[in-house]
Amino acid sequence: MSSVVPTLTLNNGVEIPQVGLGVFQTQEGAEVERAVSAALEAGYRLIDTAAIYGNEAGVGKAMKASGLPREEIFLTTKLWNAHHAYEDALRAFDESLARLDCGGYVDLYLIHWPLPMEGKYTEAWKALEHLYAQKRVRAIGVSNFKPAHLETLLRQAQVVPAVNQIELHPLLQQKETRDVCRQQGIVVESYSPLMQAGGEAMTHPIITELAQKYGKTPAQVILRWHVQSGFIVIPKSARPERIRENIALFDFALSADDMHRIEGMDQGKRIGADPDTAAFK
Repeated sequence: MSSVVPTLTLNNGVEIPQVGLGVFQTQEGAEVERAVSAALEAGYRLIDTAAIYGNEAGVGKAMKASGLPREEIFLTTKLWNAHHAYEDALRAFDESLARLDCGGYVDLYLIHWPLPMEGKYTEAWKALEHLYAQKRVRAIGVSNFKPAHLETLLRQAQVVPAVNQIELHPLLQQKETRDVCRQQGIVVESYSPLMQAGGEAMTHPIITELAQKYGKTPAQVILRWHVQSGFIVIPKSARPERIRENIALFDFALSADDMHRIEGMDQGKRIGADPDTAAFK
């Protein structure tokens, strides 16, 4: 693991770096390979992709090209919505693993969305439990699960999810979901942690004031808030200079008062789909 980025211990004892690179909307081929290479050079050891992103092959190529031992890189990918049936989920995992082509296992495999309109995520979870029992994945979890989805899953689960990856930023803090996760020993992972580059969270007066106070960028202030809140955080960027900036979070700390001020920014404002109604395939 990187000596710079701290790790969190999941509920099965596996350690995960607290800061990683997300590659949503990073193009397959040269773009994603450059981004992952830049991240690994900068000290990242967590890379988060998904089958639907269409860039698993490039992620795997960059990991191999880095020369780093496979066990030093924590790799996450996700099961897409069209493959929630048990056998489909197992096939989809095999296909992701073949595209990634790096070491024969994934560190964390997530159900990407709960698809509440169909309710098949409990069947998908049984497939993930099977992969976990086979030691083809080191940990399993979910993404975009709200409390009702988690409660439905936990009624039938043999394995409690290790991670719930959700949209989380200062204007959408998901406190109810976080409370349920804490009660169940599920680590929260923040995607879209900055909301949008140059957008409402980044330009909020509290954030810009704190950036000036600490001599950091607005993005670094927000990402530091995620870290101090105990979340895993996976900012996305394809620009090497921004990738380096997003991991430079460990030479300052926000005061308790400043953490409280950011917590007061919550507006319940999503930029992505609401898991209660999302039904896309």
